[in-house]
Amino acid sequence: MASLGPTAAGEQGAGAEAEAGAAGPPSPSSLGPLLPLPREPLYNWQATKASLKERFAFLFNSELLSDVRFVLGKGRGAAAAAGGPQRIPAHRFVLAAGSAVFDAMFNGGMATTSAEIELPDVEPAAFLALLRFLYSDEVQIGPETVMTTLYTAKKYAVPALEAHCVEFLTKHLRADNAFMLLTQARLFDEPQLASLCLDTIDKSTMDAISAEGFTDIDIDTLCAVLERDTLSIRESRLFGAVVRWAEAECQRQQLPVTFGNKQKVLGKALSLIRFPLMTIEEFAAGPAQSGILSDREVVNLFLHFTVNPKPRVEYIDRPRCCLRGKECCINRFQQVESRWGYSGTSDRIRFTVNRRISIVGFGLYGSIHGPTDYQVNIQIIEYEKKQTLGQNDTGFSCDGTANTFRVMFKEPIEVLPSVCYTACATLKGPDSHYGTKGLKKVVHETPTASKTVFFFFSSPGNNNGTSIEDGQIPEIIFYT
Repeated sequence: MASLGPTAAGEQGAGAEAEAGAAGPPSPSSLGPLLPLPREPLYNWQATKASLKERFAFLFNSELLSDVRFVLGKGRGAAAAAGGPQRIPAHRFVLAAGSAVFDAMFNGGMATTSAEIELPDVEPAAFLALLRFLYSDEVQIGPETVMTTLYTAKKYAVPALEAHCVEFLTKHLRADNAFMLLTQARLFDEPQLASLCLDTIDKSTMDAISAEGFTDIDIDTLCAVLERDTLSIRESRLFGAVVRWAEAECQRQQLPVTFGNKQKVLGKALSLIRFPLMTIEEFAAGPAQSGILSDREVVNLFLHFTVNPKPRVEYIDRPRCCLRGKECCINRFQQVESRWGYSGTSDRIRFTVNRRISIVGFGLYGSIHGPTDYQVNIQIIEYEKKQTLGQNDTGFSCDGTANTFRVMFKEPIEVLPSVCYTACATLKGPDSHYGTKGLKKVVHETPTASKTVFFFFSSPGNNNGTSIEDGQIPEIIFYT
């Protein structure tokens, strides 16, 4: 936990113990194995404490009026090295008033009457942090103790201290410790912290997967991350990180680091890698040579990259969009008609938009002849520079209705305000439906965001007949 960063919290034993050391008995927790020592009774100490909080804080970790002791670290290596288990005095009334678990322990139907209670699964520093909070409301946690304190707060049902631990972790959350904290958040059932960790991983995916903590996560956490559509990283780099995780998992399970064992420990996680989002060069240089995929899977994916119609593959081809918010879509036509033909010429329409957006795909019309498969290349080109910003060679299946059918880019394409772009779609297939009564201006409004306004212009040159008034490319799918 040192990677969480520095803390201003003081050493255990500061505060009330220091005062007790000056005006009362020494703290037994500082003595190692506790031996009964004769003490002079403290007289009238109450008169020096003006409030109830001060009086309770004075009793923290003190033998004065204590009626129970907790034995921690018994049989632990660290405790043995320090000279034996640690005995911490406490007061049943104070503990029962602050924790339902302690109340049941001391006052329930199966209450203990023992004056000494062993807690083999609790760290002494964390237990002292819990007691300090119950006696004085003081929070004293640091990078080295926050996770064990969180565990202890949950174990003894002290939600206020639990909330302080989560707040501490949130303040110290960074890309390089996000996976470590995500694992702990899932272990301790802290959904708010887990959500913050995932947001951090989304925003800084490369930094997060490069940190040491990534290879230490469990398979369920790995799958939860790979399922996300919001990771901001190229799929080839994500695959490389997953291979590193598989190698570390083989070592944890004491398996030889072979291709077969890496495939075995990955299990369902391998199917969550979106190989179709890679370029053919990325696939050839990485996954195709990794030995983790079967020969048949490699061949099928190469065919997916190179031939049309594309064979079906068992891997997700949905883009990972690192954008927040809800997917938006505009349609520039008011009516749908039949027959639009294709001869290898691109349907094109120019547009501008009033704000920065990211386009993730188009909606296209499908066949008038019933269920059909189309091959299609989609592009977005910056008009003035004639620069292709993004493209995808893919295909889609239609059902013969006048509905639109989604065709997505491999990655979001950023579009800037007041810059002219050309949307292109080159379809190969039978005659389709097409749109008419086109709009020059289309406004998209949401309750929580400002208006997104599109302006459309006919594209000069070969455009297969698509214009403002009629044609293909009825829909633009985007995020703001």
